[in-house]
Amino acid sequence: MNTKKHALITGGSRGIGAAIIQELLGANYEVWYLSRTPNSEIQSEYLHHISCDIAEREEVERALARVIEEAHTLDLLVNNAGITRDGLIMRMKDEAWDDVLAVNLTSVFLTSRTVSRIMTKQRFGAIINISSVVGIMGNGGQTNYAASKAGIIGFSKALAREVSTRSVRVNVIAPGFIDTAMTEGLSDATKDVINTQIPLARMGSAADVAHAVKFLASDEASYITGVVLPVDGGMAM
Repeated sequence: MNTKKHALITGGSRGIGAAIIQELLGANYEVWYLSRTPNSEIQSEYLHHISCDIAEREEVERALARVIEEAHTLDLLVNNAGITRDGLIMRMKDEAWDDVLAVNLTSVFLTSRTVSRIMTKQRFGAIINISSVVGIMGNGGQTNYAASKAGIIGFSKALAREVSTRSVRVNVIAPGFIDTAMTEGLSDATKDVINTQIPLARMGSAADVAHAVKFLASDEASYITGVVLPVDGGMAM
C-alpha cells in the first residue's frame, strides 16, 4: 500500500527548489515539479517532472491538470519558482517588471487557485510560498522583485484566512542571502560585504530553506498558519 504524501513544487531544477525536492523525497513524499528543464541530478521513481513555463497561464493550467490526473490528491503545494530582472526603476523596462511579476507572483495565484479548491474539498493540505527578505526590507535596484515578494506575503495571509476553516494552512518562508547559482557568481569581496550585513555573518544554504519547508509541511506545524518565517541569518530582525 502506497502511504506517500503528494507534493507539487514550482521550480526545482536547481538551487532551493532542488533542495526542497530532496528533503521531501526523504520525508515520504511523492513529488511533482514544474520547470522548463528537468533536474538530472535527482533520480527517483517518486519524482515527476512536468515541463512548464510558469509565466504562461495556459502552460500552467495544462500542467496542473496533469498533476491532478496523476496524483488525485495533493497534501502540499510549494510555490518556489522565481526570477530577478534587477535595475534602477528609472531605467527599468516594462518587460523587466512584467516578467518578474508573472513568474514570482501571478504563478502563485494560478497554482493556489487550483490547488486550494482540491485542498478545501478534501479538508486538509498545506501551501508554502517562498518569498524573500527583500519583500520585508526592500532593496535598491529590485523594485520589481521586492514588489513580487511582498505581494506573496499579503496574498498568503489573505489566503490563509480564506481556507483555514477547511483545515488548510498557508505559510511563507522568506530566505535571505542563500548560497546558490544566483550568488555563486559574486566576487569574494562582494560576499564579504554581504556577510557583514548578516548577524550570523554567513550566507545560508538551500538546505536551510528546505528544512523550514519540511517543518511547515509537517504535523508538528499543524497549528501554524499565516506566518512569515525568515530564513535569513537574522537580517530582518
